Amino acid sequence: MDVIRFVLNVLWFVFAGFWLALGYALAGLLMFVLIITIPFGIASFRLAGFVLWPFGRTIVPQHDAGTPSLIGNVLWFVLAGLWIAIGHVVTGVTLCLTIVGIPFGWANIKLALVALAPLGKEVVPSDSPRALPVAWT
Repeated sequence: MDVIRFVLNVLWFVFAGFWLALGYALAGLLMFVLIITIPFGIASFRLAGFVLWPFGRTIVPQHDAGTPSLIGNVLWFVLAGLWIAIGHVVTGVTLCLTIVGIPFGWANIKLALVALAPLGKEVVPSDSPRALPVAWT
């Protein structure tokens, strides 16, 4: 399983990960210009690391994130989230033009949703108990 993850991560890095991570890193650097937007920069760098090498990890919501995350996500959407999401969608559609690229394109479309509102989410290993879906009772 680790060999498959490695191969998928290498393919992802070559076809999409490097450029998308560069976009997140650029957004993170821009967010560090003002003190009030530093939390956005931290979230952007966290997502840059995830987008660079995603297989074997997943994004889960933080259950203790509240109103500050909601307000921050609205500001993030206006400042950088929309543009990064557009980058994900364009990359995803381009990758879907080939049969081999369809899974990577679909992953980009899913990441576009994360790019719109990254605050209140964290990256965890896929085999972590926190990554498992919650059973409805």
